Amino acid sequence: MSRIGKKPVAVPAGVTVEVNGKNVVVKGSKGELSYAHLPEVNVSVDGNQVVVTRIDDSIAARARHGLTRQLINNMVIGVSDGYEKKLEIIGVGYKAQAKGKSVTLNLGHSHPIEYVAPEGIDIAQDEKNKQILIIKGINKEDVGQAAADIRSFRPPEPYKGKGVRYVGEHVIRKAGKASGS
Repeated sequence: MSRIGKKPVAVPAGVTVEVNGKNVVVKGSKGELSYAHLPEVNVSVDGNQVVVTRIDDSIAARARHGLTRQLINNMVIGVSDGYEKKLEIIGVGYKAQAKGKSVTLNLGHSHPIEYVAPEGIDIAQDEKNKQILIIKGINKEDVGQAAADIRSFRPPEPYKGKGVRYVGEHVIRKAGKASGS
């Protein structure tokens, strides 16, 4: 049995979980998320816990047991606390200007890059360090995808370390060209 799948999802105070057939709706203080779970598993609410069980022991059911439980857990965390990713911009002349739902990035290209955040994602700059972008939202997948999209405009390069990276990300540095003597 799946080690992740057999753990029940604890529902904190202020969060409600409803199961309507194959659709799971999670509502909290930050918003509402829904997920149509796969037919290989059953989802039920027992008091302040959500329990995910398999229909049978087929390979497909075993594979999706833990997945469904973790997706529901991510939704519960998202509507109660929310998710955030922080990106750091490193490089001379590299800068970002967040305004509303979009951010303008100057990353050494011949033109500034305008990134418009998808629905439900907020982008802000850190108050103390303007080189750090904070991406927030209730859907973990959307927050991670928005951060990956911004990082893809100029990923960190291994020689000088310039580019856009996650805060705390370690970039393996390479030695430069050796002198020929």
